[in-house]
Amino acid sequence: MKKELNLTTTLLFFIGMMGIIFYSMIFLKVEPHIPLFSCLLLVVLLARFSGFEWAVLEKGIINGIAIGIKPILILSLVGMLIGIWMMSGTVPTLLYYGFQVISPEWYTLSALFIAIIVSTFTGSSFTTIGTVGVALMGIGIGLGVHPGLAAGAVICGACFGDKMSPLSDTTNFAPGIAEVDLFLHIRHMLWTTLPSLLVTILIFVLLGQHFESTQNLQDIDYAKNILQTSFNISLFTLLSPLLVVFLAMRRFPTIPTLIFGLFSGIVTAFIMQNNIILTDIFNVLQHGFVLESGNSLVDGIVSRGGLQSMMWSISLIMIALGLGGVIREIGLIDVLIKGLTAKLQKRGHLISLTAFSSIGVNLLTGEQYLSILLPGQTFKPFFEKQQLHLKNLSRTLEDAGTLVNPLIPWGVSGAFFASTLGIAVIDYLPYVFFLYLSPIMTILLGYLGIGVPNASTKQ
Repeated sequence: MKKELNLTTTLLFFIGMMGIIFYSMIFLKVEPHIPLFSCLLLVVLLARFSGFEWAVLEKGIINGIAIGIKPILILSLVGMLIGIWMMSGTVPTLLYYGFQVISPEWYTLSALFIAIIVSTFTGSSFTTIGTVGVALMGIGIGLGVHPGLAAGAVICGACFGDKMSPLSDTTNFAPGIAEVDLFLHIRHMLWTTLPSLLVTILIFVLLGQHFESTQNLQDIDYAKNILQTSFNISLFTLLSPLLVVFLAMRRFPTIPTLIFGLFSGIVTAFIMQNNIILTDIFNVLQHGFVLESGNSLVDGIVSRGGLQSMMWSISLIMIALGLGGVIREIGLIDVLIKGLTAKLQKRGHLISLTAFSSIGVNLLTGEQYLSILLPGQTFKPFFEKQQLHLKNLSRTLEDAGTLVNPLIPWGVSGAFFASTLGIAVIDYLPYVFFLYLSPIMTILLGYLGIGVPNASTKQ
């Protein structure tokens, strides 16, 4: 016989799980995999104690992991794509010209705006990070920019398009859940997006003006010479990433787009680089590209990619989604969210609780779409009851759902960004200002009543 899970038990369990994860990662300094797996075992024990059959729990785990099949395939393809683009000279060409045109002082601002442009036109932070993001990260490291700061600028720009582009999945998903017109939703997000972006730009400008490069001009010139001698530097090598961006702009499905990018990159490698045989291609696809020029800076930037480079993130995503699946199956999230709805007497409380619920679902499941879906379905009647326009709901879901996932090491976006850019989430965490500011702005405006229209307000 099943026992009903109450709010107190659920809250204590949630706090306990977060305690295990953060204590293990911060104080024990271990990887998040085993702490998350320990939480999965604890949830299973709680569920069995509450009367749930193993078949039900197994179904939850499998369904949870099934949600992540597409991101896992994308991760695998991006890993192989990075290796091939290194081998073909695509990324080295971008690095070579990037070292010439981007100054260290203006790197963060340049990276931010380049990523904003690409992500807005493609509607995908994954595509942006996997293409120009890798090159921008390499340029930043080559210029002596702190890796966390370089990644922060790229991620802020990539996530801007994920939030604001009409081509983005989440930009369409959030208003779909709230039953709001897409472009009405996008216009309404400007209330939180523009202030957050302007403050982010200001911070990056200030950081750039006080920037002291760890590399001198001779190091950069030497790196450019190494790139020229190791690769055939040519604009022709950029056709593959341009094809990927073009297909993404035309709303071609992500996985076929990456496959086209992969095969065009292989063709480029055979045409542009010397002495490449089929065995080399297979080894790079599996293990990544390795350069042994003797220059640690260039070798460290270019020796990247391969399917194996993504296995750390793929295993983490599978554990996190399995945990999220069983949590959802036993109704833990429903108890947690619905148990807090008694506090929804005021507009500010409603918006802040919706935001924190999205953040909580992100923490519990690591899944961006669930952090929009579950709070959206739960709180929609309360927005209607308080006669608040539902575009306030869709905006809150984007600010606290879409943009928070990259801040979580076991989140699908967080794991993808970390593996692709070659930096731990905790290292870029202090520099992703846009991702912090947006949920703060949505909560602040909720309490101030600014940009929070009623349902009767003319659109």
